Amino acid sequence: MIALVASARALRVFQIMWVIGFLVGTTTHTADLILGGLDVYNGFPPGVRLFWVSLTILDPVTAVLIIVRRRSGIVLGSAVILADIAVNWTVFALVGGLSPFGVISQSLFAVLIAVTARPLWIWFGRSSARQGSNVNRTG
Repeated sequence: MIALVASARALRVFQIMWVIGFLVGTTTHTADLILGGLDVYNGFPPGVRLFWVSLTILDPVTAVLIIVRRRSGIVLGSAVILADIAVNWTVFALVGGLSPFGVISQSLFAVLIAVTARPLWIWFGRSSARQGSNVNRTG
């Protein structure tokens, strides 16, 4: 098996792509809530509505964790996008009311997440190891 080592520039691009993706989600759900109020997703099942509203918090938290290079951001981001595409494809297929563009673009973002999670995990771990060694030297 060939191991691909991502350059620092590529890793930064991956990080930025994750942040942009989750901030797009943040913006979308925030705008929905501002324009439509708490009943914005009224035509959908209550669990779906609650999930979509929760993304108003989960998406920006994920973005912040990715910005500060925390592995927990990779775990949260992976879980959020997997849940999001599962919910959205289910709603798309069974209930309707979602655009094909939205569910397809989210699925492509999930592929990006899956492909880049491991290199980011390694990169984020290196920063944590350096921070830990710096703490040990001073303390």
